[in-house]
Amino acid sequence: MKIKDFGVEIWMNRYENDCVYNLGETCVESLTVDQLLTMAGRKETFLAEILPMKLTYGAIEGSDRLRELIAGLYETLKPENTITTHGAIGANALVHETLVEPGDGVISVLPTYQQHYSIPESYGADVQLLKLRPENGYLPDLDELKAMVSSNTKLIVLNNPNNPTGSVMDRQMLQSIADIAATVGAYVLCDEVYRGTAQDGDGFTASIADVYDRGISTASMSKSFSLAGLRLGWVAGPTELIERVAIRRDYNTISVGMIDDVLARIALENKDAILERSRSIVRTNLAILDEWVQQERAITYVKPAGGTTALLEYNTGEPSAELAAALMEEVGVLMTPGSAFDLEGCLRIGYANNEEVLRAGLAKVSEFFSRRAQS
Repeated sequence: MKIKDFGVEIWMNRYENDCVYNLGETCVESLTVDQLLTMAGRKETFLAEILPMKLTYGAIEGSDRLRELIAGLYETLKPENTITTHGAIGANALVHETLVEPGDGVISVLPTYQQHYSIPESYGADVQLLKLRPENGYLPDLDELKAMVSSNTKLIVLNNPNNPTGSVMDRQMLQSIADIAATVGAYVLCDEVYRGTAQDGDGFTASIADVYDRGISTASMSKSFSLAGLRLGWVAGPTELIERVAIRRDYNTISVGMIDDVLARIALENKDAILERSRSIVRTNLAILDEWVQQERAITYVKPAGGTTALLEYNTGEPSAELAAALMEEVGVLMTPGSAFDLEGCLRIGYANNEEVLRAGLAKVSEFFSRRAQS
């Protein structure tokens, strides 16, 4: 099986540890263990709770309490509709591995996380890309989707909120996509790892798993819950799909770590406090980014409605990988080139990290473009 190089991950691995200003990070600023346990009121008792733990494989599909808490993030699901995975990246890979066979039709939005088109392509699927355009607010064109769907379509893949654009599909649009999928009995996989970070209301967008009986949600503790270090995600969807995923999962996961399971439970039991913090960070930082974009003549964008990232279009004309490398080398700012998303003329910024880093990094980007304009 051949598969394309994973553009985003290769870029981040190359530069993330050497940058001065990390504007490539996509998680809401990570919590320390101290912060998490303090929020939960467990700081004084946690060590005593885990010291007696015998570090076995633990609950294979995730502890009953954790699966109950994950199900509680949805309107209609029960614990048996969920299974834990090694991050959302593991959840996505398992769903594709479970559903996609050679010759199947797969429709994926673009841009999105590269897993969603490169993995099915590597399995020999007929992959079509539904391009998201700035003039549509980076939302899917439903007429285009209808024209793509055929009797061969096995899976439609979405990302909501979208990475890298920050666009958000509302319940009505998700229902329309579900209705299109239902005409051919296709599944709809929605990567919802940024769910909880929408700019309006409580931050929670509708989930495809609550909208469609063949809707599959993947998510994790990494982005909106600020706990990427747990490497804990999940698949949520119809029980028949979860049972099929479990068969594949036995071959590559066995179980998630017992301590990760415990910390994820603590976080989800205190999700209101964590998500309030996350909403404050993404809303404050997007306002900072928006003000900067309005003043920066080299940059335009479609303001995100959710998520932690934005797609910045630039007017200098050079290839995105060259521009992103120059930003690193000249001013120490990490962003991700559009080429990592099979796009050009743009950079992805992650704006939900530390506020001081964001402000300082944006100032350095302005210096960078100013020098280029003068040369």
